[in-house]
Amino acid sequence: MKNNRFEAIYKQGTLEQFKVIRDNETGVLYLLNNTGSGGGLTVMVDQEGNPLIDEDFKKQ
Repeated sequence: MKNNRFEAIYKQGTLEQFKVIRDNETGVLYLLNNTGSGGGLTVMVDQEGNPLIDEDFKKQ
């Protein structure tokens, strides 16, 4: 693994773009949305409000 703390692991769209970003230190997943000149970033959570952890994440 490179020394990149964050990594885009999923991308969708062109004009309206969604990305799932993984924190390579914790495995926590974030959702990034870009639309035109605006956008937002939020942590992804499960039904109980706990942060989602990438199931395939292995800290190195």
